[in-house]
Amino acid sequence: MSRDKIPEKKIVRSFTALPQELKMLAVLADYHGFSKSGTIRNLVKKEFWRVFPAGTDEIRPVAGAKVSADDTGS
Repeated sequence: MSRDKIPEKKIVRSFTALPQELKMLAVLADYHGFSKSGTIRNLVKKEFWRVFPAGTDEIRPVAGAKVSADDTGS
C-alpha cells in the first residue's frame, strides 16, 4: 500500500468540564440535534467567525463565504 493510501487515524481530544456544564452541553446537543462533540465544534466555529469575520493569516473563509467587514467582534 502506498503512503498516499493510508487512512488518517482519528485524533482523540479531551476537555475538562463540571457536571453541570456537561448537562448543559447535553441539553444544547439534544436541542440542536447534534452530538455533544458536534455541538462543541459548531459553537467554536460560530464564536471564531464572530470574533474574526475575515479569518486570520492562517485560517481563511471558504470561497464564496459571506464576510462582514462591519462585525469586528469588539
